[in-house]
Amino acid sequence: MKPARRNFLKSLALASGSLPLAAGWREVLAASTGYPRLVHGPMPGAVGPREIQLWMRASGQYPVSVRYGRQSDLSDAQLSEPVSVGPEDDYVARIHLANLQPDTTYFYRPWVNGKPAKYLDNVPPFRFRTAPTGPSRFRLGFGSCARWQEYPRQPIWNALERWEPDLFCWLGDNIYADTVEPGIMSDLYKIQRAVPEYQHFGNRVPQLAIWDDHDYGLNNSDRDNPMREDSLALFKRYWANPAYGTEQTPGIFFQYHYGGVDFFFLDNRYHRDPNEQPDGPEKSQLGAGQLAWLKAGLKASTAPFKLLISGGGWSHNPEAFGEDNWASYRHERDSLFNFIRDEDIGGVMLMSGDVHRAEANCIPWSAQGGYDLYEFISSGLAQDTPVPEPIEVPEVRLREPFTGGHNAGLVEFDLTQADPVARFNVINFGGQTAWDEPIVVRASELRNGVSSWRQKVDPEWPSPLRADVKG
Repeated sequence: MKPARRNFLKSLALASGSLPLAAGWREVLAASTGYPRLVHGPMPGAVGPREIQLWMRASGQYPVSVRYGRQSDLSDAQLSEPVSVGPEDDYVARIHLANLQPDTTYFYRPWVNGKPAKYLDNVPPFRFRTAPTGPSRFRLGFGSCARWQEYPRQPIWNALERWEPDLFCWLGDNIYADTVEPGIMSDLYKIQRAVPEYQHFGNRVPQLAIWDDHDYGLNNSDRDNPMREDSLALFKRYWANPAYGTEQTPGIFFQYHYGGVDFFFLDNRYHRDPNEQPDGPEKSQLGAGQLAWLKAGLKASTAPFKLLISGGGWSHNPEAFGEDNWASYRHERDSLFNFIRDEDIGGVMLMSGDVHRAEANCIPWSAQGGYDLYEFISSGLAQDTPVPEPIEVPEVRLREPFTGGHNAGLVEFDLTQADPVARFNVINFGGQTAWDEPIVVRASELRNGVSSWRQKVDPEWPSPLRADVKG
């Protein structure tokens, strides 16, 4: 018998002899540290040129830190300041590392209770790479809709790992909680975080996230969600984003910059009016505070590309009013697009998930005096992909929707060119691209007065433009 085990049993015997049995058990167990370790993570979150947030969850109320350095053997490593964790935050630690070198690979090991975390002390160190300082070439992965209950095996993560994205964005329905019980929602976050196929990818690639209805509450939930505040608190607990709303306006929205691209991650739930409410100036999906924040950020941005990231799809079909997407918020959507045109804000592209298939679409705002707004869509990471229903028709389809199963989106950015370029394609769970040719968008095409969508349509696609749309 190991000495530690022998001593524990001896203490337990002494305690039970001198105290009432229940009290003795509690006292001895409270003094026993067990095996200090991680039970979830680590996962890199928001990363910048000189800093990163690392998310992890410990097995008890211990101090958590990481030993990190640029050498793979950690011979140059230093130990971060310990972070105390406890039951009030489900033993989650967010470790902030600063004063890092840009565009550099770092290696690290988690420490728990002053020692290397058990079970992770005899495997290769984890690693992450800091962001570049200026315009660069990088690969963004994204996806939505991971239904663990139906798909506990999720091969899409192995496929994504082969493509080695520099950053990954979760676009909502990251869990299918479908509950108003905070404990159940918390459980599902932890279950999804522990999916075996996800482990290596999630340990290495920086992860950012927004939510949609199924990880906010019940299906199609809006601002009347009875667990609205609990959902927000849990989201903050289990993701390591750079921010969550503003001091004046709560929510999960935030702005992020990487490699020369500005990302605007939007909250389409916390302030959302009901889908069925009549459309007009008083109806909002984003809420006044978030919308003002977004407009100010767009006006201030000088990035060649500005991605507006929403859980629900941006394309509009009059027949789809009342559906759970921007089709039910046409006034707010069009007002935002007109603002982009009127303020001469170039470089805007759109991204979304939710629809259980992958799409490449366009909203031809060049017909309204602006420029064509391209929408990149991927869904689901672990979800069925049925054929679209008749009402699910965007303004312009550039490619045949991918309904071949689990998928993820990839966008290759090259900001080093004189005319920066973005290339979008989708991969299946085997790692193969869905379309023979990617959607290629150049910054020069995202300027008022430029119409470019016709050159990007698959020539074999019969009817790319919906009949009721000018383009």
